[in-house]
Amino acid sequence: MRLCVNGCDKVVAIPTGATLLEALRNQLGLTAARFGCGLEQCGACMVLVDDVPRHACQIEVADMAGRNIRTPEALQEDALGRILIDAFVTHQAAQCGYCLSGILITAYAWLQSLDHLPSRAEIATQLDHHLCRCGAHPRILAAVAAAAKARATAVA
Repeated sequence: MRLCVNGCDKVVAIPTGATLLEALRNQLGLTAARFGCGLEQCGACMVLVDDVPRHACQIEVADMAGRNIRTPEALQEDALGRILIDAFVTHQAAQCGYCLSGILITAYAWLQSLDHLPSRAEIATQLDHHLCRCGAHPRILAAVAAAAKARATAVA
């Protein structure tokens, strides 16, 4: 099967019923999206499918033909992605980092759609469905706020 992943055509050999996450990790070696709960509840497996954040743990890879898939690895090649990553590093917004790639995907997609600087409450609401047990929440929220501000400055 052919997939468009991070702007490149890829061919994967997948068993019936395999998930997108399995294909990304096991066939293509793209390991930033992680298996967490397997039930679309933790957010560790988030990827962009046609620029919309999706849980890769439950999407059948067979349904992804003709779709544009972007993994967390692709964020470093994008201006807003770099802004986000730099903000997370500056604010030390990771502890174990397991959930971080999913949070970055969600924040990236959301910030692309914003036309204002978000409040802390808005950021928390957007990231609420991500499970993080480390206690890095204040730094994660601060990093997203800093990225939103840096994006607004860069666009202006």
